[in-house]
Amino acid sequence: MTSFADITGTLEGLAIEVPSWAYGNSGTRFKVFGTPGTPRSVEEKIADAAVVHRHTGLSPTVALHIPWDRVDDYAALRRYAEDQGVGLGTINSNTFQDDDYRLGSLTHVDAGVRRKAVDHHLECLEVMRATGSRDLKIWLADGTNYPGQGDLRGRQDRLADSLAEIYAHLDPEHRLVLEYKFFEPAFYHTDVPDWGTSYAQVSALGPQAVVCLDTGHHAPGTNIEFIVMQLLRLGRLGSFDFNSRFYADDDLIVGAADPFQLFRIMTEVVRGGGLAPESEVALMLDQCHNIEEKIPGQIRSVLNVQEMTARALLVDTDALVGAQESGDVLGANAVLMDAFYTDVRGDLATWRESRGLPADPVAAYAASGHREQIAAERAGGTQLSWT
Repeated sequence: MTSFADITGTLEGLAIEVPSWAYGNSGTRFKVFGTPGTPRSVEEKIADAAVVHRHTGLSPTVALHIPWDRVDDYAALRRYAEDQGVGLGTINSNTFQDDDYRLGSLTHVDAGVRRKAVDHHLECLEVMRATGSRDLKIWLADGTNYPGQGDLRGRQDRLADSLAEIYAHLDPEHRLVLEYKFFEPAFYHTDVPDWGTSYAQVSALGPQAVVCLDTGHHAPGTNIEFIVMQLLRLGRLGSFDFNSRFYADDDLIVGAADPFQLFRIMTEVVRGGGLAPESEVALMLDQCHNIEEKIPGQIRSVLNVQEMTARALLVDTDALVGAQESGDVLGANAVLMDAFYTDVRGDLATWRESRGLPADPVAAYAASGHREQIAAERAGGTQLSWT
């Protein structure tokens, strides 16, 4: 049997990147809500992310979104982040908030629009060189709303050509990470709707191209852990975007709707070597907090990933393999359920304290006075938003 003491070495290395946009204002398609203390600059976003890391020890890097996080001096921004105790991580491109991209970006039939979209990604690569980032993550809103609106195969061919040009400009240490999404905002077809399409596109590019799996980007009932297994097996799982959903792509706190699903996903990550020291699989949150507080929302999310990872590491693999190989259907299921129902919260609290972290990071943040401090300090100015 595996004990909690046996897994602390792996937990020590757990890192979950947080997104800068989680700290700005966001909302539904009907309303963007403002809250006291919302950052007015990229630096204030990074400062909030650093607070999450100081309370949890789990989020040493912050992902940026261009142009939402565009600044004049990225090297200076990198130094600012390091002074706050965090680094700058994944650079996310944006080809979905410009009028030119109404009918597509990297897949657009107009060569001039494709040129603009490719050039934006080349700009993102320059940002990566200044920030020391490894990953360029691409999510496309490209798709169509009506049958016959676009040439499905032609769009895939144009996507392949556009990605190939971007890929050719990667430095040796860079990765191109292609995300997929089942639907929205395109409702008839999406150009990268599933892991198979993303896998097919990145496989054609080369070893520096991998797939990003967003846990909210699937049809209801999809066996996400199967996809995790398959991409790990194929060596193409580059990163996760962790969130939770009740409809479409809510970007809610991961584990809020189905903690058992998160456990099953992390069980496959563990089995597939995704947490090994040599693994390049990146864990990241992708969330927009609309009605909940932003910093506590990020704290709760990284803690949920940590807790379900701990439970996954406690799976008795010898007993599981024995039950599977002997055809003991219920016995194999019981092994997984035993690990899932193991309450690790007390052990995690004690372990955090041994590392100089608060036993209960959510409560510690609430008692810190930070919420009230930033609400007073950030009065006035223009709050940042994803719109």
